[in-house]
Amino acid sequence: MLKVGLTGSIATGKSFVLDVLRELGARTIDADQVARDCVAPGTPGLQAVVTEFGDDVLTADGSLNRGKLGAIVFADETRRQKLNSILHPFIIARQDEIMQQGAQETPNAIFVVDAALMIESGGYKRFDKLIVVHTRAEIQLERLMKRDNLSGEEAERRINSQMPQEEKKQYADFLVDTSAGFENTRAQVEAIWQELLTAAASTP
Repeated sequence: MLKVGLTGSIATGKSFVLDVLRELGARTIDADQVARDCVAPGTPGLQAVVTEFGDDVLTADGSLNRGKLGAIVFADETRRQKLNSILHPFIIARQDEIMQQGAQETPNAIFVVDAALMIESGGYKRFDKLIVVHTRAEIQLERLMKRDNLSGEEAERRINSQMPQEEKKQYADFLVDTSAGFENTRAQVEAIWQELLTAAASTP
């Protein structure tokens, strides 16, 4: 089993890279989906969030109001770090469980875990290889404004709440630049996949 981390700042194109890796044969784990599972109604993760942030972050049906929680944590760095410290242990435990189950089925599988805050949390150290996705700053801002219907100021605040792209790139075993569009990005990912296949063949 080869464990690969996939990360990059918000709106850099990680989802497309993950889709290509899945098409090529990777077993992919979306950390955002795992995170949603970890705060589903009735879970210990959701209870821990409510204990810290109060019932105001719940909707009428008892599920997490992600918009309200996001407004709180993006406006306060200390609160954002607190949320991450609450959720990361639940997320990592679930990811490890999925990978161990998959490895029993396919011992030489390549698992790719997509997570925006993998470097910041230190979670990247769990992986054999790390792919960092990046793009030009003006493209990142434009994508985020369009994707989340944000003003330029709101988008910049979200971008600035994360580790700078240039700093993340220093941790990478592989870099993917999505600035030139889908086909160019796909070609980069296909080349990386060949190197991952070679690495997986030599990994116990």
